[in-house]
Amino acid sequence: MPPPVRPLHAGLLAFAALFAPAARAAPAAAPVPIVLKAARMLDARGEKLISPGIVVIRGERIVAVGPGANAPQDAQVVSLGDATLLPGLIDAHTHLFLQGESPEEGGYDVQLLKQGIAFRAARATAAARRALEQGFTTIRDVETEGAGYGDIGIKQAIDGGYIPGPRVFTSTRAISTTGGYPLEGYAPEIDVPKGAQLIDGPVEARKAAREQLEQGADWIKVYMTHRSWVDKEGNLVSQPTLTLEEIKAIADEAHGWKRKVACHAYGGIGLQRALDGGCDSIEHGLELNGPAVAQMVKQGTWLCPTLAVYYKLWAAEGTPAGKRDRKRAAVHEPSFRRAMEAGVKIAFGTDVGGFSWSEPIAQEFGVMVRLGMSPAAALRSATSAAAEMLDKKGELGVLAPGAFADVIAVRGDPLADVSALGTVPFVMKNGAVFRNDLVEHR
Repeated sequence: MPPPVRPLHAGLLAFAALFAPAARAAPAAAPVPIVLKAARMLDARGEKLISPGIVVIRGERIVAVGPGANAPQDAQVVSLGDATLLPGLIDAHTHLFLQGESPEEGGYDVQLLKQGIAFRAARATAAARRALEQGFTTIRDVETEGAGYGDIGIKQAIDGGYIPGPRVFTSTRAISTTGGYPLEGYAPEIDVPKGAQLIDGPVEARKAAREQLEQGADWIKVYMTHRSWVDKEGNLVSQPTLTLEEIKAIADEAHGWKRKVACHAYGGIGLQRALDGGCDSIEHGLELNGPAVAQMVKQGTWLCPTLAVYYKLWAAEGTPAGKRDRKRAAVHEPSFRRAMEAGVKIAFGTDVGGFSWSEPIAQEFGVMVRLGMSPAAALRSATSAAAEMLDKKGELGVLAPGAFADVIAVRGDPLADVSALGTVPFVMKNGAVFRNDLVEHR
């Protein structure tokens, strides 16, 4: 007679289960298609409006667009009435970890000296939501201003679905040189924090780039100019920072990783070094002369001009700082027009964070148009053009099959009046509706 079969100990059962054939998981249900319907939509080239506006979405991607697009039988239809469908907007120059530099609130310094990283991260979380609710479904955040790799954390939290926010292209700490970034003006024996990673020499420059790339930087941000002032002849002077050898080392390293370099540069020697050193985008470009513009066109260098911020927080008229602030705006206008007329590639950016996140981001469109850019070109700078700069052509900034389902709707015609972009009542990112203040679902 065979011995009785003893029941397996619970631990043995658990151990055996590790090696048992895995049960077949039920296949995931296919996402229900969504059809957005509105009176109008921007065409795939970003040049004109077509009617009616129809965008068919499955999952995170657009599968069909335009008047001829067929709505699947099982689709959820979102009717947005008399609105215009547009691609989600892109702000290519933001600072999630800054909250403006108002002297009444302590200026720049208080954010690094008195506000802890947890507090700053909480405010950055609110800033990310603020960008998304205004229709900016993608941002390039160009450094954390002393908050280390905080932008990586915000990006991870957004991508993981823990907090709402736009798609984030990160630049982490940014790079400048000794004497090339605040905090400044404190007693020399006091070791104060700096808003960027400071280097001296090409070896340190390359190492800093490697460190930031290793931690997940999508772009490397470099400060090629720092202080600016008005000289005795009334010219704007911008202090250069990195040498040509230093910026070449950074650009070489970043390009080897298939990443790009964004260079803060106002003008003069620092701007020329940025162009000669291989920078992919010039941030601000306050004083681009004819040869610099020609070199940008030849090299394909992008300009992210950030116009509106230079009309804010001017120091008192007649003071050295006040003269500087007014001169910056005065030289920026012809510089922007010169670049635009020569065909420099322009990406929309605001420098929000340099001014308060409580202000409307879309105010930049109005300044661009006032300085001669057509509404259609201004809109393209924040959609298909910015997507091209980010190496996401065809995936972002366009309503077309295969693109990510980042879709916004506005009232009115933004190609006739860019102020329509100031209020965005419908926002979808990655196929999920974040905001709908328009009409109905069916």
